[in-house]
Amino acid sequence: MTEGTALRRTTPVAVNSSSDQFSVGGLEAWYGESHVLHGVDFEVKRGEVVTLLGRNGAGKTTTLKSIMGLIGRRRGSVRFEGSELIAAKPDKIARMGIAYCPEERGIFSSLTVDENFLLPPIVRKGGMSVDDIYELFPNIKGRGASQGTKLSGGEQQMLAIARILRTGANFLMLDEPTEGIAPVIIQQIGRTIQRLKEKNFTILLVEQNFRFAAGIADRHYVMDQGRVIDEFSNDELHKNMAKVKAYLGV
Repeated sequence: MTEGTALRRTTPVAVNSSSDQFSVGGLEAWYGESHVLHGVDFEVKRGEVVTLLGRNGAGKTTTLKSIMGLIGRRRGSVRFEGSELIAAKPDKIARMGIAYCPEERGIFSSLTVDENFLLPPIVRKGGMSVDDIYELFPNIKGRGASQGTKLSGGEQQMLAIARILRTGANFLMLDEPTEGIAPVIIQQIGRTIQRLKEKNFTILLVEQNFRFAAGIADRHYVMDQGRVIDEFSNDELHKNMAKVKAYLGV
């Protein structure tokens, strides 16, 4: 990024304790001695699709892992449905209704599709039924006896999302769901995210495919060097395209 391109945000997002709000305030994280997040601030309203944009190494995936409690050393604030989670363990965070779908998908090679699908426990009421999930992901219906890693990349991504929908989670964090998959499957995943939004799921999305993100998101935050440096609504994209291209190097 060229000097002067980034709009540095000097006022942190106010931490909102309202039950319909997810917010991150002053989030810092370390990998060993490496300080990788430097005060991340943003919020997501119930039912929104919000993206974290930025170049590789900006801190997007680390932010998701920190929210989920998967980074050993972190500080700041992570609030969900009125509860502070910064000191919580990953299992408690999952039981609150937050689910993380990693970029590598985490399909177990020794398990069948059905076994992968049914492995995560139901953590709270309100999970989608198996029939409803197969309606969203018809590509994996009838593939239950197949080995999970025999699915295509796109089908594995569908399975990775599908298995968290029955757990009762209503806040989904998806890390690069379109990475390395065919355009036709990308379109299906986009339609699925839109349908989940209609069902009042809240989605925090890390995505390098800006065209995909622009087609489904309500708002965007831009990250660079472990901070949120800018934000804009999807309606503001057109007038901000030059800035977005400079941020992302596209």
